[in-house]
Amino acid sequence: FRHVFGDQYLEQSPSSSMQDDDDDAMDMVDSNESEGRLELLAIPTNQKALKDLVAIGDDIEKEKDRLLNVFLNFGRDLCQKLRAKGYWADFIDPCSGLPMLTLNCNKVYSEVDGMECLLNYRAYSAGFCKILVHPKWGSAVYPATIFAHAPVDVANELVKSYPTPQT
Repeated sequence: FRHVFGDQYLEQSPSSSMQDDDDDAMDMVDSNESEGRLELLAIPTNQKALKDLVAIGDDIEKEKDRLLNVFLNFGRDLCQKLRAKGYWADFIDPCSGLPMLTLNCNKVYSEVDGMECLLNYRAYSAGFCKILVHPKWGSAVYPATIFAHAPVDVANELVKSYPTPQT
C-alpha cells in the first residue's frame, strides 16, 4: 500500500486562487520502479477552501457543498477512467466516510486520519470532531481520498491529465 500523490489535484473555480508558492506536495514515486505492477494506491486530495471550514453559517455550508461537488465530479471521473482500463477504483464520500462505488460496504474511512497518516498533516479535536490543519491553509481545507488497485504509472498518467491549479 502506498501513497503516491501529493495534494491539490482539483481545479478550483477561476475566482479562487491557489496560493502555493513552493512545492510542498510529496514527490511522485518513480514510475519505473513499479511499472505495470498492480498496487493498492491512496490518492489523497486537498482543496483550498475560500473560508475557514471550522466556522459556522450558511456561507460555510455552501462552501463545503461546492468543494464536495468538485471532488465528487473528479472522483467519479477518475474512477471511471481507471475502471475502463480494467482496474478497481473507488472514491470516499467525505461526508459519510463510505465508498461511493463499492456496494454493501459499511466500513468508514476517516479523511482526517488518512491525511494525518499519508501526508503527516496535523489535526486537533474540537469536541467530537477532528479538524485537519493543512501546513499552508490551516483549517481552510477540504480533504477527500480516492483508492485504486492499479499500476502507479497508469494512475499517475490519469491524474496528470487533469488541470492543476496555477501556482
